[in-house]
Amino acid sequence: MKKLYIAGPEVFLVNAREQMDRKAALVRQYGFEPLCPGDLDIPAQKTKKAFGLAISKVNEGMMNAADGVIANLTPFRGQWADVGTVFELGYMCALGKMVAAYTNVASDHYQRTLDFYDNQITEDAKGYRRGPDGLSLEDFEMTDNLMLDGGVERRGGIVAVHAAAADEMYTDLTAFEECLKFLAERRDERDEGMRPEELDASNDD
Repeated sequence: MKKLYIAGPEVFLVNAREQMDRKAALVRQYGFEPLCPGDLDIPAQKTKKAFGLAISKVNEGMMNAADGVIANLTPFRGQWADVGTVFELGYMCALGKMVAAYTNVASDHYQRTLDFYDNQITEDAKGYRRGPDGLSLEDFEMTDNLMLDGGVERRGGIVAVHAAAADEMYTDLTAFEECLKFLAERRDERDEGMRPEELDASNDD
């Protein structure tokens, strides 16, 4: 059975375990085995930094063991995706795993940057739009930074977008399930194209 690592800022929610369990149940419905941050106990460490490093090591171990990832890129504590999730998505892209991502906010990266600058944007002589700090803006009609959308889509994945209600921004699983459907279809198409002996071998995963 293929394993999916579930990346996202849900670990910071008050009901983090409940939300991860909801995701894990959906993952199983689609025939995958879920690997979620927080699934494994972390032994006590001598310092806070050592504890943080231990969490990082465990999460990397789960990603190494996974066949793919679904990353929640819903803006977190600001206008952009959670930085830990961004690292995990990049890590999985680099390993050549199956990748999919989603956001529960409909506005794209450019619109959220405009909001960040309170629409105080100027255009320079070369046509670049810049904020009051002089920094230029990305405008590529993408969910987040171009390297995130690009990394997912160039590897055959999807970035699903769903406009969730404000009080369900981190709990609405509509786009998450869209990613699951997509990855399940990719898995099934690949399996259907295998020779019988290859399919038998894959079932041993």
